Amino acid sequence: MPGNRLTQQDRRYIAAGLADGLSYTAIAKHLKRPTSTVTREVMRNGGPREYRADRAHHAAGRRARRDRPAGGAVPQPSVPAAGSEDYGRNGQAVRAYEERLVHLLVSIGLQGMVSRVLACICVTDSGSVTSADLARQLRVSPASVSKAISQLERQEIVRREREEGQRHDRYVIDDDVMYRAIVGNLRRNAAFAETVYEGVGVLGAATPAGARLQEMGQLLDHVSHSMIRSLEQWRALTALPAGPGGGAGGAAGQGR
Repeated sequence: MPGNRLTQQDRRYIAAGLADGLSYTAIAKHLKRPTSTVTREVMRNGGPREYRADRAHHAAGRRARRDRPAGGAVPQPSVPAAGSEDYGRNGQAVRAYEERLVHLLVSIGLQGMVSRVLACICVTDSGSVTSADLARQLRVSPASVSKAISQLERQEIVRREREEGQRHDRYVIDDDVMYRAIVGNLRRNAAFAETVYEGVGVLGAATPAGARLQEMGQLLDHVSHSMIRSLEQWRALTALPAGPGGGAGGAAGQGR
């Protein structure tokens, strides 16, 4: 049934479908699951060429055991966010969506508490909360919130601000958060590519190791510059201001 965990039989059907050349959409339709569920399942288990049903099923079991609270403790559910029923919304549906968003963020690699904090801010209409707001809504310690916020700040997803006369910081997620997060990722790619090219000079471009690094750097350059073009087009369409450091164009290296 949709919403439940994938079974071993589901995973075997996914593997068979991939072998037969079926699309993710076709596989998902047969299983009566969202296409995103099948896509995530395949990509987190080696991709379409390396996906193995039994191996994926064992990995899912290990994740479930690892994520189970010690001593049988049940994590406290989040307190409904202020405004969850504004605009005639169904508060229960908002909370259910927030939980789905948390699971998605965890599946793409964010830590559990970081995912909970980010999801909580995302579903807040103001896009702005205090540490006390987060601790109350998530029923966690301020220290846990602070650690999660620090990680989100490093990834340029959340920023902090303090209004004049206020004692406490507010944590803000802007409307252009994805734009800034991608720009930040491009900066990291540029630094990685620069280091890769340094290795080419040290090892020698004509050597197997040097040639491998050269190809890695060229791929990073190609992907980065393609993303920059897309970001510049998006910024022009949405009239976004240039991000810190001059926008996307300053995020990638000059290439080789």
